[in-house]
Amino acid sequence: MNNSSCPLVNFDFTKRFLPPAYILVFIIGLVANGWGLKSLLHNWKKLKIVNVFVLNLGLADILYLLTLPFLMVYYILTEKWIFGDTFCKITRFCFNLNLYGSIGFLTCISVYRYLAIVHPMRVMGRITVTHSVGISVMVWLLVSIQSLPDMFYSKTSGYKPVQCYDSTSNVYVEDYLKYSLGWTLTGFCMPFLITLGCYGHVIVVLCRTNTTDKVLKQRSLKLLLILILLFSVCYIPYHVLKNLSLWSRILRKQNICREWSNGVYIAKQISRGLVCLNSALNPLVYLHVSEDIPARLRRLLQRARRMFNHQPPTNSSSVAMAQITYEGVTQEK
Repeated sequence: MNNSSCPLVNFDFTKRFLPPAYILVFIIGLVANGWGLKSLLHNWKKLKIVNVFVLNLGLADILYLLTLPFLMVYYILTEKWIFGDTFCKITRFCFNLNLYGSIGFLTCISVYRYLAIVHPMRVMGRITVTHSVGISVMVWLLVSIQSLPDMFYSKTSGYKPVQCYDSTSNVYVEDYLKYSLGWTLTGFCMPFLITLGCYGHVIVVLCRTNTTDKVLKQRSLKLLLILILLFSVCYIPYHVLKNLSLWSRILRKQNICREWSNGVYIAKQISRGLVCLNSALNPLVYLHVSEDIPARLRRLLQRARRMFNHQPPTNSSSVAMAQITYEGVTQEK
């Protein structure tokens, strides 16, 4: 439908939805990732190959979580960015590092588990901690190179209240859509297909082999379910709706209105809340990849259970004990 002017998009939903979502993710993510990283660093001397990827996954989460308080202030102040254009770009850059760094390290974990389970004799002794550190550095470099062009796009508006765009202003939205589509292909689609292929083959091998350790099979199946949850809830909706929203903005800029444009905007804001949820869900990966962290968690729960069960005697029990003592003394007399 072509109109000379399009109806206004409902921006109020963003102000109501994102701040509570950011607060929840900040609290849960900071506690969970802090505890997970502390457990990994506590056993630094026993650091294994896969734990290096888990450690970098946690660092990517912490990096993004530290920027959330500034975004909370931004949306609480009715989308008025008060921290300057440079820090707006840094904040969005940290988000991209977290998002695509998380996808990259989850892919590395999937590939390593695939090699360790499907081709154990080929990789035994050939992949070391030094190799995993080098691969982690490469992931950080690739993600940084992919995210760097995003910082050259305009991120703040020139009028008041000043906005901090997660993409760019309408002036450059056509070019940004092309960049976003290429970014989605290389930063999300390809790692997703690699992860899906690795764990699909792993599950087939584990189901066909009767001699496989049951604990290993259960842990692999649980990790597959966690990855499916992360991709289906956090990553897939965000990338689909991000590009669809950019296309909708281009149409609106050309005064081509679509009935679904307002719904796409609201759905995109929901996906932004869900994609930051990955920083709170990634610690679940710790529990099914590292062998030390689940053991520490079980000990912590057992200690809490013992403390809960060890209750002081009640007043009634104290009176009963005193009565028994008194009767014993009376009988002796």
